[in-house]
Amino acid sequence: MDYRIEKDSMGEMRVPTDALYSAQTQRAVENFPISGYTFPRSFIRALALIKAAAAQVNVELNLLDADKAAAIQKAAFEVAEGKHDRHFPIDIFQTGSGTSTNMNANEVIATLASQQSGLKIHPNDDVNNGQSSNDVIPAAIHVAASLEVHDNLLPGLRRLHQALRQRAGETNDVVKTGRTHLMDAMPVRLGQEIGGWAAQVEGGIERILGSLPRLLELATGGTAVGTGINAHPEFGQRLATQLSQITHVPFIEARNHFAAQSAMDAATEMSGQLKTVSSSLFKIANDLRWMNSGPQAGLGEIVLPSLQPGSSIMPGKINPVIPEATMMVCAQVMGNDATIAWSNASGNFQLNVMLPVIAYNLLQSITLLGNVTRVLADKAVAGFTVNQEAMLELVDKNPIMVTVLNPIIGYEKGAALAKQAYREGRRLKDVAREQTDLSAEELDRLLDARDMTEGGIKGSGGGGG
Repeated sequence: MDYRIEKDSMGEMRVPTDALYSAQTQRAVENFPISGYTFPRSFIRALALIKAAAAQVNVELNLLDADKAAAIQKAAFEVAEGKHDRHFPIDIFQTGSGTSTNMNANEVIATLASQQSGLKIHPNDDVNNGQSSNDVIPAAIHVAASLEVHDNLLPGLRRLHQALRQRAGETNDVVKTGRTHLMDAMPVRLGQEIGGWAAQVEGGIERILGSLPRLLELATGGTAVGTGINAHPEFGQRLATQLSQITHVPFIEARNHFAAQSAMDAATEMSGQLKTVSSSLFKIANDLRWMNSGPQAGLGEIVLPSLQPGSSIMPGKINPVIPEATMMVCAQVMGNDATIAWSNASGNFQLNVMLPVIAYNLLQSITLLGNVTRVLADKAVAGFTVNQEAMLELVDKNPIMVTVLNPIIGYEKGAALAKQAYREGRRLKDVAREQTDLSAEELDRLLDARDMTEGGIKGSGGGGG
């Protein structure tokens, strides 16, 4: 590889000739050959947008030459668009402030701006004007996460919610056996069951939206320790306004810069909401797996779309691959949340020193959930078919429906009827006709499975399972 010599405050470094970055980035590349994991596209985009907004603000405040600012903005927008991602090679596991990656962006943008404009643009004095890694990286985490929530996660959740609502409507008249503790319980309608899933997803959307306002607060303007040293007093507010105009997301300056840089509470809060969403999706995906199980020896209530062969040795086997992929995503997000919470607790005095790993895990969680909700909606929920005949057969044999006779014959008598029906493999209705004084017409009316499923949406109470 051909190299050129670059200098920084620590001396000379050999940098690949075609690299847009300079000495500080190269030092970090050599210092942190740890994982091969680099910042995701969403973070690089956010960081570049902050640099573009900062250049505009510095012009407005008469702190930067207009020609230099225009060149910085042009270069920064190219970086934001993903045109130069290969020039961001630094490992996630680096300095806890993310200084290496902030300087990586400063160097790449300065090099591009200098090459394109013919001006000499300095990475620190010009691109990083009014900023510190200590406020830029926390701000970039918030910007990246907010944009990813708006652009990916919320659309994915809404798509899944709509798919579930549609299937709930289509299956609202299909009666099936309810289950608690994986054991037969009173009947429900399939539409009610799917409607419950839709309500979980809707609740997840509400939780995400509820946490989003704290994520819109940006640390920029606090610089090194939160006091705003070397930054214009209006820099933070103006930068948030400029970013809002660029992204159409209503960012604001942090209410308290010391909190914004010493802790990542808003990111941790959002991660907690993602964990809750993941637990909901895990339950939904697992229910789909169980309902699809079989086709002969399982529940066999639904049939998920056949997407690929399920075995390298058993011909004809089809597995519930989409629910399984969803469950793995949920497990990953839950693990990410543990890392984020622990990292947030690791702030010391005026700075959190685990910012890169918070960024990596939070953005991965948002992106994974946004992607998998679309896949689950399109490749599992929208296309499964219902084995209504099998469901009705199981309902007809369900001895637990004796519950509705309790007010008439008492709990003890009901238990005896249920046990007899199960032991003899007979319909409860037939056993009850023999063992009670209830007429066939009364039993038909009382044991109508469809009537047992009314209610349960608003104002319903509930006992133990």
